[in-house]
Amino acid sequence: GTLRGLHSSHRCCLYPYASLCSATAMPLRGTLRAAALAPPAVKESFNTVLQHSVSASGDIMDHGILFDHARTARIGLPEAVFCEGKPFEAVQDLLSRFGRGSGHPILFTRLAPDVFARMPEAVRAGYDYHPLSRTAFGDVLPDRAKGRAAVISAGTADGSVTWEAARTLKYMGIAHKIFEDCGVAGLWRLAERLDEVNSFDALIVVAGLDAALASVMGGLTPKPIFAVPTSVGYGAARGGNAALASMLSSCAPGVAVMNIDNGYGAACAAARVIHSL
Repeated sequence: GTLRGLHSSHRCCLYPYASLCSATAMPLRGTLRAAALAPPAVKESFNTVLQHSVSASGDIMDHGILFDHARTARIGLPEAVFCEGKPFEAVQDLLSRFGRGSGHPILFTRLAPDVFARMPEAVRAGYDYHPLSRTAFGDVLPDRAKGRAAVISAGTADGSVTWEAARTLKYMGIAHKIFEDCGVAGLWRLAERLDEVNSFDALIVVAGLDAALASVMGGLTPKPIFAVPTSVGYGAARGGNAALASMLSSCAPGVAVMNIDNGYGAACAAARVIHSL
């Protein structure tokens, strides 16, 4: 891809450049070719960002983990830790490093309550932990001066995903408000809140079952919408696949759809909008 919008600051967004995942990161052939053909000023900016990323990202830890500390400088979104599936010892090591006062704001997602409960008291004391969303953080990012996001859910059964999105926004310093239980079976609940919802700059819509709320919101607001299908529902809901198909098939134009149960991803998408204000 082409390199656009690069400047000498490390805060540029380098979309073709994916995070360095290991000491032998996958070759970025297309990006490097584009950089080689770019004007000298762009080459210099690219090399500065790449060198900064390599040096800052090269914090090789035990358990095969390589932290991408330069992600915020590249794309404006910090590194996060997806805890589910990681060995207990790896999660404990990470939590031990990045608690309150570490100077490194790190968000932990899918951190199960039973896993967190097994951590030493000294480790747990360094975190703001939310069991419903399964998220934890010690330090947080500075509050954003501009921009607010709304998180609208169809029902309280979608709470784990709703709160994952909200907690991610809180961690990133983005002002937000949750509007729960706005499902279409009682549309008056949404109608009563619509004026306030429309005062926000980005909307995250969380819904399971038929996920009709995403289409309804898409027809009622001009604001950017990031819809999250959840795995909530009886048999034919198929673990969120019905909600995902419904959102992807929406007649309302311009509704962006995230992966099933991905509240974190929706919050990051909303953050990209907020950061551009």
